[in-house]
Amino acid sequence: MPLWHLRQNPGSHQVRPGRFPVNTIASFSRRDFLRLSGMTCSGLILGFSAKGETSSSENFSPDIFLTLEPSGAIQIYAHRSEMGTGIRTVLPMVVADELGADWEDVDIKQATGDKKFGSQNTDGSRSIWKFFDRMRTAGATAGFLLNQAGAARWNVDPGTCQRNASHVIHKESGKRIAFKELVVEAAKLPLPETNELVFKAPTERTYIGKGKKVVDFADMVSGKAVFGADVRLPNMLFAVVERSPVLGAQWKDFDEEAPLSVKGVSQVVTIAPFKAPHAFQALGGIAVLADNTYAAIKGREKLNTQWGTSEHDKYDSDAYRDELMATAEKEGVVVRQKGDYKEAVKGLTTHSASYYAPHLLHQPMEPPVATADFKDGRCIVWAPTQNPQAAQDVVAAALKIPASEVTVHVTLLGGGFGRKSKPDYVAEAALLSQKVGRPVQVVWTREDDIQHDYFHSVAALKLEAGLDKNGYPEAWRMRTVFPSISSTFAKGVVQASAGEMGMGFSDLPFDLPHILCENGPASAHVRIGWLRSVANIQHAFGIHSFVDELAARAGIDPLTYLNRVIGRDRKIDLKAEGAEYSNYGAPIEKYPVDTARLKHVLNTAARSADWGRPLPAGQGQGIAVHRSFVSYIAIAVRVRVLGRKVLIEQVDLAIDCGLAVHPERIRSQMEGSVVFGISLAMMGKATMKNGAVEQSNFHDAPVARITDAKPKINVSLIQSDAPPGGVGEPGVPPFAPALCNAIFAATGKRIRSLPINEYDFA
Repeated sequence: MPLWHLRQNPGSHQVRPGRFPVNTIASFSRRDFLRLSGMTCSGLILGFSAKGETSSSENFSPDIFLTLEPSGAIQIYAHRSEMGTGIRTVLPMVVADELGADWEDVDIKQATGDKKFGSQNTDGSRSIWKFFDRMRTAGATAGFLLNQAGAARWNVDPGTCQRNASHVIHKESGKRIAFKELVVEAAKLPLPETNELVFKAPTERTYIGKGKKVVDFADMVSGKAVFGADVRLPNMLFAVVERSPVLGAQWKDFDEEAPLSVKGVSQVVTIAPFKAPHAFQALGGIAVLADNTYAAIKGREKLNTQWGTSEHDKYDSDAYRDELMATAEKEGVVVRQKGDYKEAVKGLTTHSASYYAPHLLHQPMEPPVATADFKDGRCIVWAPTQNPQAAQDVVAAALKIPASEVTVHVTLLGGGFGRKSKPDYVAEAALLSQKVGRPVQVVWTREDDIQHDYFHSVAALKLEAGLDKNGYPEAWRMRTVFPSISSTFAKGVVQASAGEMGMGFSDLPFDLPHILCENGPASAHVRIGWLRSVANIQHAFGIHSFVDELAARAGIDPLTYLNRVIGRDRKIDLKAEGAEYSNYGAPIEKYPVDTARLKHVLNTAARSADWGRPLPAGQGQGIAVHRSFVSYIAIAVRVRVLGRKVLIEQVDLAIDCGLAVHPERIRSQMEGSVVFGISLAMMGKATMKNGAVEQSNFHDAPVARITDAKPKINVSLIQSDAPPGGVGEPGVPPFAPALCNAIFAATGKRIRSLPINEYDFA
């Protein structure tokens, strides 16, 4: 990715016209670094551009996301973090399309953390739906002014002008003039009101709905892309930190001298323990600093740290499972009530089941890493962060300096999955740089990553349905119990938030007269954080496994049963049905809960899978459908089971995410969701004993490898003119229940707790 570009003679560097700058890290002097590090908008630092600078008076910058230069370069800021989704390409592509720019003229610049860009928190699958219109507006605003300038040149009505390939074109005469020739005139014109803007019709779009090649692929493949651990600064030290194995414990003693016997180790420095609630603070611990990572790691091994006690010393995840399951048997706080479940169920046959999902890990390919340089009351950071503004605020608080004195440069992320929106690791680097007076890169090993994660919540669910004479539910009650993410930010939290309840639980889309949803209390004993698709993981697993159970009990095909339970085509008013529902932060009028779209993806996936065809013994199909992050996903899975081994033969996925802004990236995300889902469902698990995480690396905390994740994956992308929805996370929740249902169809054995690899199907 062209995220930064540092050269010994930066002013002389040019790139081929119309191409994206190559990502390189070259040695440079301390003087160069200090001079360049203040140029937060420079094309030379984290350079976002290498086309050379022009004076600001010559440029045309009608929007904070967009600058046109007399040279012909069109600079578009990418304010979201790139972790493999392609968002650094897709949002600028929207700007370029509405502007009418030639993609070869576009130079994408990675934004630093700055509130002027609005939210930069790249999680929640909201980059597209939240900023699609904003990017179109940026392009249309510049285009409006360019049309005005071109029309003035020709003395014609601006309404007779259009834009294409970085030219303004007079439709009647065919005259053309390049954007670069209009920059000076356009920059002098007053900005238009929003209601004056004319947006392209869908049929006029050049890139939206079609896509462009991801701009960073070439650098990734060639090894030129800069990830967090690739950053190098003059006089920089590398650090690893020994943190308490139990949340909240403090060191009692450690050997400060022994690490210094390791060649390359220069210092041993402490980081003060966090003050509850921990939020995104550095955990605290003992840091070993060295001139290379290996020396720092070997030095840490000699610390011989003795730790004090913690209120979480007795946390045992196996025992806690029993506690959660018992809590799920009791009445909880009502989060949605429609009709009268308790009265209705008196005359009905009931069926109930309980489900369990363990703590889960993020395990991005690139563990957390950050580089910081504190000098003269100011801190400059380079980090693979999903949320540079949060990093800015956390560093400022840790160093006790204004946030305006913290600059956060965003590198490529080697995976994120929600972990890297929590910048505790960035705070560590900043604190250490402040203490030692030199740039410091903090490196987390895989063991650090696994044992000090913000863990996905362990969860228990209890579901019960009152059934009519045909086996269909008329009354539905369910309880969910899990430590809330809110415990990360406040002491004493035991109930889940309304936002967590709205992730596949209180927003149950079934057409039933009686629905009762309850939440039981649960305390957190480790750091709890959001993982890709968040509480949807356990809720989709429990609910769609239960639907499959009910279908099997009634002797009805699961697809037929699920269509019937979803019921009439309608847009559900969840608030009218007693639920406090935030709809992932999206306006409900624009993104309603639409059961017609839900059933459409369900039946599309089923057709793709050739649902219901006879299968040999030991094979089975399963299906599930789920709405999350304002998109609709259905997954059908076909498996073959051989003893303890589950072979996933085929996955058919249908997605309706509204307007498909970049179809190839959507398909890629769906394929990645399947692989991610395989990891979570088949082997995902973190356990704690005496407060400490028992796993340490991939040997005991495995993820899906190529031998595990090689099914044929068919993605059906629903064509839609609805507003664009989320893509990064919605493909994950329905996978686990679809897989478990397929295993039941193949073996007759029901899976009610994850992970699947703990079962023997022989």
